Amino acid sequence: MDEGKRRESHFDEFKANRRKVVRLSQEDLVKTAFLDTEERFPLVLSPKAAGLNLVSWGENNREFVERQLLEWGAVLFRGFNVDGVSHFEQFARAVSGELLDYRERAAPRKEVGSRIYTSTEFPADQSIPLHHEMSYSHNWPTKIWFYCAQPAQKGGNTPIANDREVINLIDAKIKERFKEKGVMYVRNYGEGLDMTWQVAFQTNDRLVVEEYCRNAHTQFEWRAGDRLRTRQGRQVTARHPKTGDLVWFNHAHMFHISNLPAEVQYALLSEFKDDEIPRNAFYGDGSPIESSILDEIRDLYQRSAVSFPWRQGDILLLDNFLVSHGREPYIGPRKILVAMAELYTSLP
Repeated sequence: MDEGKRRESHFDEFKANRRKVVRLSQEDLVKTAFLDTEERFPLVLSPKAAGLNLVSWGENNREFVERQLLEWGAVLFRGFNVDGVSHFEQFARAVSGELLDYRERAAPRKEVGSRIYTSTEFPADQSIPLHHEMSYSHNWPTKIWFYCAQPAQKGGNTPIANDREVINLIDAKIKERFKEKGVMYVRNYGEGLDMTWQVAFQTNDRLVVEEYCRNAHTQFEWRAGDRLRTRQGRQVTARHPKTGDLVWFNHAHMFHISNLPAEVQYALLSEFKDDEIPRNAFYGDGSPIESSILDEIRDLYQRSAVSFPWRQGDILLLDNFLVSHGREPYIGPRKILVAMAELYTSLP
């Protein structure tokens, strides 16, 4: 073999045996686990190495996050370096795109960033039953984000439940009764006991409220003293637009008077009729819903819940169709922030 062919042979051998360039996919930068290995819920994503840029990772992994969310319903991002509200907002937008306003409110919140809100500001000693965000409305977010800026000294967990399982646990007779009758919410704004319509609809203009109600198929009635009453017939169940899963999806157990302490129920009904209290739920034909049924629903959610202590910097992403959430009482300062994305509209 002459010198030229020998060199060419050595060069081909070098090319064949040289170290191949390893290209890590973005998915290889995080590891997956389960917070509850028995329940396999929620899925936990954490960085494999310190210093991973979460926002850049999110921009490059929207499809990966979406696949995990549709499969598991809840994804907890834990152990990432999340530097405050702005970083949380950037990550939520990187994954979900445009974030949503919070209109037709059912609870007091403060906006602390661009469409970043405090979680429900009910008194710390009260628990909030598990529910789907805005299931009382004609539209709701498909995704809801939570960010733990400051965990409580004690308690304050955000329990979650897999609603693919919850609906199968509800008594068939209850489901059939609601399916036959539907559900209706009656809200009275400005009674001095709940939010005003200005806060709930984020406007001081009655015409804006009226237009919103018409578009939302909501009956409205202006009353003396700058008060507003609305009646809304809404869905009892909802079907996920991508997976096709049917889930129990309503606010009856939240808005019904039986959700209040017994002494508060007595005080309200001694002064108001059942459709004059700040909020209440009825069957779709206006007949009363049995308190025992809603007690059973609340208990079922509670028994199905998975609860875990927040850690500072945690970010929790829920599919609002597939997973419900609540809040446990707490002691000490607590700062959990919320963002919502991907509006879904359902009209009768």
